[in-house]
Amino acid sequence: MPFAFLAALIGSLSIHAAALFLPEVDLAPGAEPPPLTAEIVPPPKPVDPPAPQAVEAPRPKSPPPRRPTRPVTQPVTPPEVPGAVSQHAAEAASPPLAEPTVQATPPAATPEVPVVPVLAASGRIRFAVYRGERGFEVGRAEHAWEFAEGRYRLSTLTETSGLAALFRPVRVELESRGVLTARGLRPERFETRRNGAATRENAAFDWSAGEVILERDGRRLAVSEGAQDLASFPYQFAYLAGLEKGHVLTVVSGRKLERYAFDALGEEEVTVPAGTFRTLHLKVLGESVTELWLAPERGFVPVKIRHIDKKGDSYEEHAVELGSP
Repeated sequence: MPFAFLAALIGSLSIHAAALFLPEVDLAPGAEPPPLTAEIVPPPKPVDPPAPQAVEAPRPKSPPPRRPTRPVTQPVTPPEVPGAVSQHAAEAASPPLAEPTVQATPPAATPEVPVVPVLAASGRIRFAVYRGERGFEVGRAEHAWEFAEGRYRLSTLTETSGLAALFRPVRVELESRGVLTARGLRPERFETRRNGAATRENAAFDWSAGEVILERDGRRLAVSEGAQDLASFPYQFAYLAGLEKGHVLTVVSGRKLERYAFDALGEEEVTVPAGTFRTLHLKVLGESVTELWLAPERGFVPVKIRHIDKKGDSYEEHAVELGSP
């Protein structure tokens, strides 16, 4: 059966303080000094001693007649006590606090802007499935998506219809769940159901370890950012820059991991039951061939898909309806 594709889409100024490291000064009152005593002794008769006393007086430095006219413009500075700081010195050494500085508040963290999906919050595409060049309708397919709170859920359903369903009823369901990031879809879980029953063709992505675990055999395979699963990869193209030049994409199914080189074949106008669309034509070669026609004006959703298996059987999916669920 053809590839089943799914849709989706989809972030002090603290107050300045100065510290003066000076010797400690004990400001507590000390022991009271002993009282001063003086004894009056009559001067000796010789007049020699007074002359030396007159010479020792510091009169030349401070003449008495000039004292009254000396301008008193500044307060007398008292002798410094070791470790003490005068008021003016303290003001000069301290930071200017006369103009208080408002503590700078760091800007509030900008809340991470949620990634806006390219598609609507929910939607659905219905396809008709044809086989061969004559376009014999053998089935139908449906892709549905939901985006909410930065997460996505994508599901696809492909089943036979009409006469094909009578001879060989087949119903395959794929589901991809994960996170929508700025780089697009980041799958976390991929599951497959066949004819209504669960299978072991599932995969769990462990992005912290850079691995994907295949439930079928327990293998742990290395994956890098941007890897997709079988359901999500067609809808990842909307988030890839330079898609018109082609892109290499890692795709995980429930059985294996493969790297596919999608070649861009240019723009084409295609007409399907849902309408006529301007599309970007992509093609990837491998054991089988898969081609996608993506509509840029509709969020790069696939409107036409062609798959040629390794036996040479060709299947096509044509969009019949694009809209809400």
